[in-house]
Parts: sequence; C-alpha cells; structure tokens
Amino acid sequence: MNTFGTIFRLTTFGESHGSAIGGVVDGMPAGITIDEDFIRSEMARRRPGQSALVTPRKEADEVELLSGIFEGRSTGAPIGFVIRNTDTRSGDYSEAQRWYRPSHADYTYDQKYGFRDYRGGGRASARETAVRVVGGALAKMVLRERGISVEARLKQVGCETTPEGMEALIQQVKSEGDSIGGIVGCTITGCPIGLGEPVYGKLHAALGAAMLSINACHGFDYGAGFNGVGMRGSEQNDTFVRRADGTIGTATNHSGGIQGGISNGEPITFRVLFKPTPTVLRAQQTVDSEGNEGVLTMKGRHDPCVAVRAVPVVEAMAAMTVLDYYLMYRATSGF
Repeated sequence: MNTFGTIFRLTTFGESHGSAIGGVVDGMPAGITIDEDFIRSEMARRRPGQSALVTPRKEADEVELLSGIFEGRSTGAPIGFVIRNTDTRSGDYSEAQRWYRPSHADYTYDQKYGFRDYRGGGRASARETAVRVVGGALAKMVLRERGISVEARLKQVGCETTPEGMEALIQQVKSEGDSIGGIVGCTITGCPIGLGEPVYGKLHAALGAAMLSINACHGFDYGAGFNGVGMRGSEQNDTFVRRADGTIGTATNHSGGIQGGISNGEPITFRVLFKPTPTVLRAQQTVDSEGNEGVLTMKGRHDPCVAVRAVPVVEAMAAMTVLDYYLMYRATSGF
C-alpha cells in the first residue's frame, strides 16, 4: 500500500535514486491558505546534508506544487507535488546489487517481488519520508487554524539524553563507520475531546501504526508507556479534577491524553524508538541471492543516527493522523 489515511489521504511515489519522488494529498479542506514558506521550512528540518550529524547527500528538496491550489488557497481538489532527486550516486550501491545488506529490506523485497531496486534501497529508502513531510505540513496548516499543534524532539541517542552527549555519541559512531539508535518524543496540544473510537479505531492505535510505518521505527509507546510497568494502578491512574474555569481535566497525564482509545483533551504524548541505521560502512558477513556467503563493505552516504532527521517525519505522521481523525469525527458527529 502506498496510501495513508481515510479522509485526509496521502499517496506517495518514487524511489531514492529515481528522477523524483512525490505525492498526492486528497481530502484537504478547501479554503486553507497554503503557506509555501512553511513547507520549505519543514523540508529544511529533514533535508540531508545540513550538518555533520546526518548523511552528506545534498538535496535541495524543493517542492513543486502541481494542483489543488488557486490564488494561494486549497480548492478541495487533490494536491499533487513532486520533489526532484538531484544528488544520486547509484555507483555507491554496486555491492548491494549482489549482496543482501543485513537488517535491510533487500532480502524481503527480493523474496516478495523477485526483483528489487538496489540503488539506495529504492522504495524502501528513508528518502520517501520527504514526501510525508509535505503531507504533514499541509495537515499542520489545517490544524493550526483549529488551535492544534504538534511538536517533536530528539530525546535520547543510545544511552545519552543531553544534547551534548547525544551529539558526541553520534560523532563517535560515525567515525567508526557505524550507527546508533534513538528515541523521538512528541506532544500534541489543543486536541479536542472525542477523537478516536473505543474498539478498532483507537486513536493511539492509529498513531502507533503511523509511527511504525516510518523507516527504522521499532517501537511506540504513549503516556507513561513502558515506564509505567513498575507503577501501581493507584499511582498511574489520572485523577479527575475540576479546573478553575469549570471544565473537567486530570491531575496527571499518565494516560498520554488518550483514554479508552479516545482523546480526553489533555496533551497527547508518545515516544518513537528508531533502530540504528542498518547500512553501515563496516565489513559485514552476508549472503547473495544464491546463498553464497561473502563479506559486504558498503560505500556511500548514510545517517549515523536516523532518529535525528526523523523528528519532522514523526510530526508529519502525527499531524496527518490527528487531522484525519478530526475530519472523521466532524463528519459523523457535527464537531
């Protein structure tokens, strides 16, 4: 499947080393002011080559909007767009043409389709997430008109949690030709009560599925999450209180803003775990499609910690999920 969402839908296309990547957003409400500078700023946050901590691949990531916009506003028609690939070095992947990269999608793609684009991982490359950032930027434009904001940040790299420690660790593993994992935290504020369904359409399940669709994502938790395993129920329960303005809220937020699969009006909080980038510059034992054993030594430009550039991607997927559920609720409940 290459389409995400139910009402607000993003369909993506393209490969890492193809001529372009792009997408089509359907279900964008009409009349929304399209801020192209905001789209550029969101793309800049994910763009490769911006620091010593990420892949040195140089991509301008200029977004060409093709349809669905007139006089600076959305028309309600599908918004099509493309992002040209301008700095591909397919020769860096000559070894991957024969050998399967450990823990990459090479083997599973080959077994499923009997054919694969080995250049940069083809469709399995994190290059595809640039398209998601565009979809997320469009979703954020709608959400901010309704007072909803989405903000993520890098919280941990390896065992390091301070900015200095995280940066030093990334630099270290990069110098060793290796990679390291990380955790991104995200908070959604201003989300109204009532988004999500109590059984199969739980909001946290949708957020989890969205996050786990991101390349290299290996874990998701919300609220207290796995940290709550040692807490008693009496400790983890969020006591209801009456606020000064007369509304009902909770004294704590261990539920992460979602109870029974439905948003409760408190900030929605969750964490996303990213594994170490599987493509490393160290020699690794592997096999080819015939099962012949060998040693793979990759060249090329790779992120030593994919979690760094995943921050805006997490925001994008969260924004599209919340907007999709907002539109579904409004369609059925007159929200």
